[in-house]
Amino acid sequence: MMQGSFSSMREAMGKELVRLGELDPDLLVLTADVGDSSRASYFREKFPDRYFNVGIAEQHLVDFAAGLASVGKKPVVVNFSMFLMRAWEQIRNTVARMNLGVKFIATHSGYSDSGDGSSHQSLEDIALMRVLNNFTVVVPADPIEVVKAMPEVISHKGPVYVRVGRDYSPPVTQGFDYEFKLGKASVLREGDDVAVVGAGVVLWDAIQAAEQLSRMGISAAVINLSTIKPLDESLLEYYARKTGRMVTVEEHSIIGGLGSAVAESVVKRYPVPMRMVGATTFGRSARSQRELLDHFGINAESIVKSVLEVVG
Repeated sequence: MMQGSFSSMREAMGKELVRLGELDPDLLVLTADVGDSSRASYFREKFPDRYFNVGIAEQHLVDFAAGLASVGKKPVVVNFSMFLMRAWEQIRNTVARMNLGVKFIATHSGYSDSGDGSSHQSLEDIALMRVLNNFTVVVPADPIEVVKAMPEVISHKGPVYVRVGRDYSPPVTQGFDYEFKLGKASVLREGDDVAVVGAGVVLWDAIQAAEQLSRMGISAAVINLSTIKPLDESLLEYYARKTGRMVTVEEHSIIGGLGSAVAESVVKRYPVPMRMVGATTFGRSARSQRELLDHFGINAESIVKSVLEVVG
């Protein structure tokens, strides 16, 4: 698969915000000088009076959005994931503590800003955001799920963090007919021997791994955990009991991310052997996101290896 072979999540997000803006005059979009690269600029072209660029001032961006939310507006903050972490204190103190309905769309997440290197590659954001009380954390699988998720995200009463990539977006959910609900996971493939749980673009690798495992006589379920917080704990427990083993995969640090969240849930409901596939170090510059996923072993090969370990 080549970089850019599929329509991107940021493109889908930008177009869906315009559609939702046509339905709701209180919807506003704010950014910190990355409107063009994040595709927030689509909203600017349609609704210039409801689009605000505060310049390179992320902390101000968050406080401005909080003020708008406090008077009944529906602000959507669109910025690079890594840059939003610069304003984590304001996100905590001004948005989370007050339970304000600010929606954060974090683009260029994970390794997706491949060319700019480790300084721009956000591999810690899920951990930082899911620890905040009142926050919902969403990681869509592909552009199709971005479109499904956005109406739910915008209508949610509290703050939401949505993590999307730049260009690389394999069609993970294409052909699957399901209703997106915050806090609900979806099953991409049934299986009896192991449950592979992931979110985002790496689910493509989970599906490829399940197909390889099937040829080896191992039946692997693939779970799309598109809401990292709150978790669909009942579904996780069901597959823990059904398969007796789990492997998690994420484009994020294995410390504090999706794997940690799943482990926290499973250990209190029905403990099973687990392995985690994800980042263990900072990123680096590369020609593509796919190159980085393969370089750091967040791919189908590593998932197969982890499944074989846990299956024994």
